[in-house]
Amino acid sequence: MAWSPLSVPELLVKYPARVFEQGILVWQHAGWLRILAPVTLLLIAFTIAGYLKAGRVGRLDRIILATVRSLGLLLVALCLLRPALLVSTSLPQQNILGIVLDDSKSMQIRDVDAGTRLELVRQLFGDTEGSLVPRLAERFALRFYRFSETLERIDGPSALRGTGSRTDLATALGDARRDFAGAPLAGLIVATDGADNAGQAISDALLGLQAAKIPVYTVGVGSERFARDVAIDRIELPHSTLKGAVLVGSVSLRARGVAGTTLALVVEDGNKIVANQEVVVPRGADVLTVPIRVPPLEAGVRDIRVSVRPVDGEVLAQNNSQNARVEVRDRREKILYVEGGIRPEFAFLRRAAQSDSNLQVVGLQRTAKDKYLRLGVDDSLELISGFPTTRAELFRYRALILGSIEAASFTADQLRMIGEYVSDRGGSLLALGGRAALGEGAFEGTALADALPVTFVNRTADSAEIPIELQVRPTPAGFSNAALLLAEDPDANRTRWDSLPALTSVNRTTGLKPGATALLDGRSANGETVPVLAWHRYGRGRALAFPIQDSWLWQMHASIPVEDQTHETLWRQLLRWMLEEVPDRTDLAIAPNYPAPGERTTIQLELTDSAFRRVNDAQVEVEVVGPDGTTRQVPLEWTLGRDGQYAGTFVPTEEGEHLLSGQAVIGSDTVRLTPTSLGVADRGADFVNAEMRSVLLQRVARETGGRFYTQATVASLPDDVVFTESGVTIREALDLWDMPIVLIGLLGLLGFEWVYRRYRGLI
Repeated sequence: MAWSPLSVPELLVKYPARVFEQGILVWQHAGWLRILAPVTLLLIAFTIAGYLKAGRVGRLDRIILATVRSLGLLLVALCLLRPALLVSTSLPQQNILGIVLDDSKSMQIRDVDAGTRLELVRQLFGDTEGSLVPRLAERFALRFYRFSETLERIDGPSALRGTGSRTDLATALGDARRDFAGAPLAGLIVATDGADNAGQAISDALLGLQAAKIPVYTVGVGSERFARDVAIDRIELPHSTLKGAVLVGSVSLRARGVAGTTLALVVEDGNKIVANQEVVVPRGADVLTVPIRVPPLEAGVRDIRVSVRPVDGEVLAQNNSQNARVEVRDRREKILYVEGGIRPEFAFLRRAAQSDSNLQVVGLQRTAKDKYLRLGVDDSLELISGFPTTRAELFRYRALILGSIEAASFTADQLRMIGEYVSDRGGSLLALGGRAALGEGAFEGTALADALPVTFVNRTADSAEIPIELQVRPTPAGFSNAALLLAEDPDANRTRWDSLPALTSVNRTTGLKPGATALLDGRSANGETVPVLAWHRYGRGRALAFPIQDSWLWQMHASIPVEDQTHETLWRQLLRWMLEEVPDRTDLAIAPNYPAPGERTTIQLELTDSAFRRVNDAQVEVEVVGPDGTTRQVPLEWTLGRDGQYAGTFVPTEEGEHLLSGQAVIGSDTVRLTPTSLGVADRGADFVNAEMRSVLLQRVARETGGRFYTQATVASLPDDVVFTESGVTIREALDLWDMPIVLIGLLGLLGFEWVYRRYRGLI
């Protein structure tokens, strides 16, 4: 077998490292072991006995010399057993080798010696002298592909243009495996920067390659780390909100090599600048999170763009901006508020929401045993029997507030339904404080207690504690939450919170659950600090606890001016925040969020009935209206194994806003899907996280049995791909007994013995 020039370590062991990784150790003369083993042991015994009789030699010398001689005998015995590596190699010209080349826009980045990444790929896999192709073609039939959003067969690297909008490595690997189905495929070579940004999970593609025993040899192209670069990595904003709400979010900003520089951050709604701020990059921090505040937006699906102005010497400026889409809803959202008695908190909270045209608080106030006063209902039948007894009746509300009302007021089914309201329906739940709330209302051990972000224990009336005064102040997380902004300026906001009067609580919580976040803390007169507003995710929804019984004091306290709107503002903002991202029955999700023209786009739907139970047997069709008015119908098929999940794909062909609507037929019922829109534009998505991702490429190679290469190591690739178990192969036994390192070891032992004897004066 012919080998290319080997490195010094490989010369010592005769074969490349790939041989030892893939080979299986065998003993070709294993049958000799029955004779060789006793003979070797006998010789070692004679050696040890001989040294024991050497009286004029010191004890330590005898041990060292006997050990060296015994090791030499063992090494000779092992060589006589003739060890070898059993390897599987491809038969020359009997197998196909797939060469899959990245053709996305990130390959145009100039960060390699050859110029652009694309030029390096053409140099490595082109027909020019010195490329890898002639050496690969000696043994394999080569088949070339290019990929970005999709995989396409090409004649060679000359067809690469670097125009793809995204890098979809998972789809490329899966499609390549299917294209070679039934063919003798020795393996796949994938040359890419690994800037996988299509949002597809790569695990399924790797499992398919593992099952087919197809090794993938990945060639990483580009720099793993830009020396000087500013980029927007991620934007965190609510996906949906009510009209008139202030959006508070954050931007993950990557800033390398620009410590101490002042960056200009700009937030745009379409072509209108709505916010801007300056950010000073601290020393020693490459990634920083910057809070952003977006003023109220007009109704509709808004295209929010966050950008940072380029700095001198940047390698890449195309990653300095990202977009996020926010649906601003102009509709009246229904909130159910259940109160166990007549108290000011109920009246003041409802009054705070009345001035907001987007909030409808439906009140259910108990006036006597099993009797309730209904306020804000739409008709005479709404809540006629008191608290809802069915999922469909409760799940029509988008948020639920429980006041000072004990657990005994609900049946076990109703309590379980409240938990399901948050986890399954995705609604928001707020539990207020009071003498019949939380542990004082005996909710410990119920489904409501499971849903809430705080822990507590039940207390009887005899063990109830007197109210404690708490000076309430936002936590660091609270100061960055839109619901708790009492003033636009951060300093003015802190000052306003510090000036508010103390509130009281009769409820004793025992701590926050793992993953819960405290937004407001309360400090008592003795210095104890307890969470007074906390929240966490519970299933699909949010659950909040506010164990305070008199927030109305922020309206009626003697220190509060009559015209002060703090209480109303706080409750309106808190209710609006609770309503953010509460799902409808028929919300459409689109991936990617910002496709480019010609890019495959997936429409997904989670379909439920009126009780938010997932439906699998529906007929779903989405209508897509392009910016020029053309219409296409996209059927969504049920995703097998995923209850209520439907998906379909289409390819937008032009830039602009696309409107999506449709319907789902469930038996004899027809349900209209929640309309939405999709912006199609080439926004440079492939430049997001455009540094070469060696960790991902190493994973692909490792899990499929291939290897990972860089520009410095790729020369050994043609020799490595020979060793494969895929395609048409033969088994070869490669001798190990005659490796140079074995001879060196044997001579080393003999030489050491002679030198040691001479040094010790034994010869």
